[in-house]
Order: sequence, then C-alpha cells, then structure tokens
Amino acid sequence: MTTYLWKGALAVLVAGAVVACGGGNKGGGGGGGGGQSTAATPGPHGTASITGQIKFTGTAPVNAPIDMSEEPKCKADYSTPPREQTVVVNPNHTLDWVFVYVKSGLPPGATYPAPKTAVVLDQQGCRYHPHVFGIMVGQPLDIRNSDPLLHNIKAMPKKNRPFNISQPAAGMNADRTFSEPEIMLPFECNVHGWMHAYAGVMTNPFYATSDSTGKFTIDSLPAGTYTLEAWQQQYGTKDTSVTVQDGETKSIDFSFIAH
Repeated sequence: MTTYLWKGALAVLVAGAVVACGGGNKGGGGGGGGGQSTAATPGPHGTASITGQIKFTGTAPVNAPIDMSEEPKCKADYSTPPREQTVVVNPNHTLDWVFVYVKSGLPPGATYPAPKTAVVLDQQGCRYHPHVFGIMVGQPLDIRNSDPLLHNIKAMPKKNRPFNISQPAAGMNADRTFSEPEIMLPFECNVHGWMHAYAGVMTNPFYATSDSTGKFTIDSLPAGTYTLEAWQQQYGTKDTSVTVQDGETKSIDFSFIAH
C-alpha cells in the first residue's frame, strides 16, 4: 500500500513539472509550436517621411456638369456650375484627390490602435466633403448633413458591412466604423446621383490624400523599404518602391497619363 501511494505522488509531481514547462511555451514568444502565442506586435513608428506630388500628363478630361436645378439651395452655393470630381487636374498639372498609402513593408503582424478622433464626412452643397479620404479600421466615421434637405448615404463595400442611412434635415449625424481594411470603399447618394466619395480603410496610419497642389506627405515611418500605392478614381493605381532611413525625408512622385 505504501509503495502505491509513493508511486502516485511521484506521478503527480512529474505531471506538474510537464504542465509548468508547457505553460511557459504557450504564453510566451518562444519556439514555434502549435501553442505559441499569437499576440499582435505593437506597430512601430519612426522619424522618416515620404513626400511628393501626383503628376499629370496630357489633356485634362472634362468632368461631367452637375445639374442642381432641382436643388436651388445647393445650387446657390456655387458661383459657377459645379462639375463631377472624377479627375481634378490642378493648375500646376498635378492631380487632386489621389489616395497614397503604404501597401507593404511594415513588420508582419504589427498592429496600430485606431484613433478615437472621428473622421468627418460632411454633405454640403450637395457634395461629399472630403471626396477621398483615409480612415483606420475601428476609427469612428462621423457622417453629417449640413444641407437643409434630404440626403441618403449609401456605403457599398466589398469587405465591410454595407449601410444605407437617410438624413432628411440639416444638423443630423450618424457614426459608423469599419472592421476590415478595404481599398477603396465607395459611397453614393441615392437622392443625388452625382454625389460620390471614396474611403481608404487602413490598418495603419501611413496614408495621405493629395491636395490642390498635388502634394502628399506620409510622416512618422520607421526605417525600411516600402511599396507605396497611389489610387485615382478613373486611372486606377500606380506602385513604387522606396527605402527610407530614420530621420530622412524622401521625395517620390507618381505620374498618371490621360487616356
């Protein structure tokens, strides 16, 4: 009887030692077994920057005119007849509203927390403002109506959950978030067929939209080699590779040709 008790106690001690050793492997970042932790790596920031312009070559296309005769309150906001924003060529032969982002090159598994500050998508003058913008997964999108009339906000994603919101009066707003990255996510208005906007939904903060001089800047990058992609509503995408060191500002331009 004494022998059986001693053997049972020894078995318990051995089992405990096995569990203790296995527990260290399961929760840590050690070897590559099936029980290895899958905890995400905090995403790095740095002191490098990438800046540049979106060049345009060729004859600027004529965007379609917008007939706002049935919406006099919106029509009154414009001194000249408004046009679609499909291809907006700036006076210096650059492009406005081009979304530029880091497509690849960040550490695998790196995660970046979504900002708590909302991105505002406003409806004013029967147009979406901004026309093209970036937002992170989980970041609030504050959708507002600044027009004294009915708008309908219809999101048409391929990877995220679609929604369709009615805002019949000025001062109304609604908040939404997106759960998956998506380039690009389109919006339209079923009431005003010319209203379009596009969102680049990102898992990191390294993106920008070109301005009225065609310029973009992406700050706070860690040193590394990256693939940058520029997206334009009509002309599609252009990719380029760039290497930056800590503290360096690298100039990279994209070029789109009329067709």
